[in-house]
Order: sequence, then C-alpha cells, then structure tokens
Amino acid sequence: MKFVLFILCLFLVLSCETKPEDEALNFPTHFETSKGLETATYLQVIDFYIQLAKEFPEINIQTIGKTDSGNPLHIVTFNTESEFNFKKLADNKTIILINNGIHPGESDGIDATMLLYRDLAVGKISPPQNTILVTIPIYNVGGALNRNSHTRANQNGPKSYGFRGNTQNYDLNRDFIKADTKNARTFSEIFHLVNPDIFIDNHVSNGADYQYTLTHLFTQHNKLGGELGNYLHTEMMPRLEKQLATKSWDITPYVNVFNEVPEKGFSQFMDHPRYSTGYTTLWNTLGMMVETHMLKPYKQRVEGTYYLMNEMIAIAEKDGEKIKKLRRAANKRHLNWTYYPVTWAVDTTNVSNLSFRGYEADEITSPVTGLKRLKYDRKRPFIKTVSYQNYFIPTDSIEVPKAYILKKGWSKVLDLLDINQVKYSLIKQDTTVTVDSYRIANYQTQRNAYEGHYPHYNTAVENTTETKVFSEGDILILTDQLGIRYILETLEPSAIDSFFNWNFFDTILQQKEGFSPYVFEDEALEMLNADSELKEYFELKKSSDTIFAQSWYAQLDWLFKRSKNYEPAHMQYPIYRILK
Repeated sequence: MKFVLFILCLFLVLSCETKPEDEALNFPTHFETSKGLETATYLQVIDFYIQLAKEFPEINIQTIGKTDSGNPLHIVTFNTESEFNFKKLADNKTIILINNGIHPGESDGIDATMLLYRDLAVGKISPPQNTILVTIPIYNVGGALNRNSHTRANQNGPKSYGFRGNTQNYDLNRDFIKADTKNARTFSEIFHLVNPDIFIDNHVSNGADYQYTLTHLFTQHNKLGGELGNYLHTEMMPRLEKQLATKSWDITPYVNVFNEVPEKGFSQFMDHPRYSTGYTTLWNTLGMMVETHMLKPYKQRVEGTYYLMNEMIAIAEKDGEKIKKLRRAANKRHLNWTYYPVTWAVDTTNVSNLSFRGYEADEITSPVTGLKRLKYDRKRPFIKTVSYQNYFIPTDSIEVPKAYILKKGWSKVLDLLDINQVKYSLIKQDTTVTVDSYRIANYQTQRNAYEGHYPHYNTAVENTTETKVFSEGDILILTDQLGIRYILETLEPSAIDSFFNWNFFDTILQQKEGFSPYVFEDEALEMLNADSELKEYFELKKSSDTIFAQSWYAQLDWLFKRSKNYEPAHMQYPIYRILK
C-alpha cells in the first residue's frame, strides 16, 4: 500500500512539472497565434508586456514620456536581479537598449523582442546574469496606430502594419539630432536615463535581392573612433557574424545599393547624428541597426532578428567588462583632442572584400516603360568576392574650443542642451571676452522639403578674433564634459547635422534693414571719396566682375554692406568660441 502511495505521489509531482516550452504557451504572442503571418498591434504589444511583468519579477514596464500621438512611450526592462535603478546597475551590468517600430511597417523587431523577453522570463533560453535588457516596444506610436497593408511596396508580410511617418508625418529616424518631435525628445530622456553600452535598432530594408535574411549596419567605426571603434570593427562585428553563421543565420553588412547589383561593390552607410546610431555614438555607445530583407517571409525575418539579439546578448555577457572599460576611456579621450572632424568621405584607397551570397541579375527590356530594368533570378544563386568600402576619412576639421558662448534668446537650442544633459552656466553680469567669431560666408540649401526643413549644406564660415561684450544671461558651454561630441556636432555650423544646417538660425540669413538708392547714392560717394583703399577695391571689383559692373543695385549694395549702417546681425552666427 505504501509503495502504491509513493508511486501516486511521484506521478503527481512529475505531472506538475512545467517545461519552459509549455510555460511559453501560456504567454503566446500575436505573431505566434497567427502562425507568423501577422504583427501585434500597439495595444496588444503593451498588454503583452503588462501581463509578463505581472507574472515575472524580472520584467518591469514603465511609462516614460510623451509622443506626438498623445500616447506615451514605454520602456520594458529585463533584469534577473529585479533591480531597475539604472544608476545602480551601470557600474556592474552591461546595458543593451533595443529600439523597435521606429518605422512600424518594419515590425520584425517588435515581435522578435516580445518572443525574446518571454523566452528569457520562462527559461526557454538562459537569462543573462551580467546584462540588462531595456526595450522601447514601439517607438513610433502614431505610425503604429495608422495600420494598413499597402504602403510597404514589395514587402513580404506581415498582413497589416503601421506607417513609416509618425503622427506629424516625420520620419523619426531622421529626427534624433534636431528633435522636432515629442518622440525624439522622449528618446533622449530614455537614452540618458538608461545610458546603454550597446544599442540595437531593428529595421527592414531592400535595395537589391540577395540570399541573406539578415544584414547589419554598425555605426561607422572610424567615426566612432579610437579603441572603442577598433573593438566594434575587429571584435564585436566579426564575432556576431561568426556566431550567427554557426546557427545557420549568415549575415552581411547592409547592402548599400539602389537599382544596382551588389557585386559591383558598395560602401558602408555613414550614420550621421540625425540617425539613431549616429546619435547614440555621440555618447560612445556601441550602436547597430538590424536590417532584415523585406523580400524574405515575415516569419523568417522575425526569427532571424530574434537570434541576432540573442547572440548580441552573448557578446555582452562575455565582453561586458571590456566594453564598459573602453567606454569609460572614450569618455575622456577628448582631453587629448586639438581638432575634431566635422565631415567625412569614403576612403577609396582602403577596400575590404566580402564573400557575398547573391543572385545573378539580368538587364532586360521592361514591358512597362520599354527601357532597361534589373531582374534578379533566384534560381541562379552565387557566392562572389565583392569589394566593400568600409573605411572613412575626415575631409574637414575644426579646432576644438575651450567653450562656446550662446547668445540668449535661442530657446530651442537651450531646450535641446537641457534634454541631452549638456552642462552650461549663465553669465552673471556683462562681461568682455576675446572670442572666435563666425560669419556665414557661404551655404547651399536643399530645394525640396526634407523632414520639415529645407536643410543647408556645404556651409562655410569666415572666422575672426574679436573682443566682444556679452550680456548677463548669455550661456557659457564648456566643452570639457561628457556631451562634447553632441556640442561640437550641433554648434559647429559646418558639421553635417549642425543646428545651423537644420535651419535653427535662419533668421540671421535675412537682412532686416536696407537702403533707398536715391538717398544712399550720396553717402556711397562720400564713402569712396573718404576711403581710397575702399575706392580701389571697388574699382577692381567692377573691372573683374562684368555682372557686378552692369548692376547699379549690386554696386550700391556692396558699398552699403561696408557702411556704418549695415546691421551687424546679418550673417553673424550667434554662437562664439573661446579658444584659450
């Protein structure tokens, strides 16, 4: 009888054991219940994480800030120690921040991260012990709520998805440095709260056809710079590629081509600070975009994203201490800088080779246009050596100043300095300072609207040294601080994504006061008679510039701009540099 009772108890104990795979079934994602054909809605995603957080103490979900849609942004944290104070975690834990749904039609990461968190929580995959995961479940909330099934031309699933533009129709992956949207401002708050060592932004891409489901777009290693950039390029990236290959998930660098075959060769994409990984790089975070191939089946793309993130966790577990040491060193390397590069170009002398898995393509006559078109043939796969230009060199640099002085009144600039935790102080009384002063000498402007702006480019300045009185309330920004790269990239007008190039200072480009020619003619004559050097320069310009010589207004305007009446604010950049 006792033996029978023992067997019965043993049977009951064994029958109560739950395998991780079985427990995972208690928290199915919409992706799974749709058999890999659909992506979860915004509300389904948030509800899923709320339910996980109720069940598993390792998971925490919190509302963090506003978006243009009126709905909040959330972050979801996975930590085996159930500690969610990031300042306490930063010293001993490697932190990975995962961003999903910046383009909600590219929904692979949304579903893959739900699977990842669930499987970590139930023990289906081993939870990391030294790494904290933080995810923004859906960054572009407004775009996610604007669901349809047609705007992603050629994409192979899911059945319906969100729209690329946010509520105000901004592409949020062009907004990180200019921060026109509430989303971008909240992202900055999240980023500085979390202070991630590694940043992953999940995307979907096209441009050519090839065999890979997965491609990676790491931040450009020369731009990241130093030992940190070298680690990214020579250790982290190759290890990720190798680890994924052992799992039968071959991956290649982002195929940066359009309407060309990849075997002709291509260059690495340069992620300027407008992009997520370009922005996070300014604080020495190791950044990468996952770019799955939109022509591959949706289920396959989500699974690939899942495995990639899991392998990145493995790298963080192994190299976490090294990564944090490299970041700490990078945070101080500016102390040795004299110059800082503000523009870059591909180094055409330094070319790498890729063993690339593609498809043969033919150039055929289009029955639609009657012109030539590309057509890939998936029945003719190949492996070819392809040239890859993944080294960049600076083409222009600026001398790093000790400090900047921002004239008061430019509130949007000040707001963004605040959001990005840039330290500054207010000048307490009128003070005379010797400064490096910029006047805008030349610039070009895009003719078509781009993300709510008509950005400038090829900006050039004339700089002079002057002694200037600054007023009480003007803003002093020292460069010896953690945010130095953000300061230089935004305040130097010739930098690609400077605040000047994003039109923050366009009012200085418009002359506010003019002259009446019939009155100024007499004053112009007096100026020439009183200044022989000016007269000589004026006559020389007329003799060498026929257009100028034939325009009475151009001549008077030229003289007006050299008169005492010409307003000093015109073309005067309202940020000054203290070099010593």
